[in-house]
Amino acid sequence: MNIFQIIGWFGAASYLISYFLLSINKLKANSITYQLMNVIGGICLVISAYDTKDKPNLFTNFVWMCIGLATIISILKRRR
Repeated sequence: MNIFQIIGWFGAASYLISYFLLSINKLKANSITYQLMNVIGGICLVISAYDTKDKPNLFTNFVWMCIGLATIISILKRRR
């Protein structure tokens, strides 16, 4: 297992744990924690997909990460 695979597995775990916590009402979709876990997962999976040249996976996770970042910005603006 190389470093890119480890990063990818960490990203997958971040996605799955965040979704599980959302599903059992431990996190809310509009929480920074949930969105940050998705952004971290996205970054990790983008890195892993780049290494394997998996362009559809890279694109999907990049967009997912951008959605998370946009949501975090929106949450922070509403808090002001």
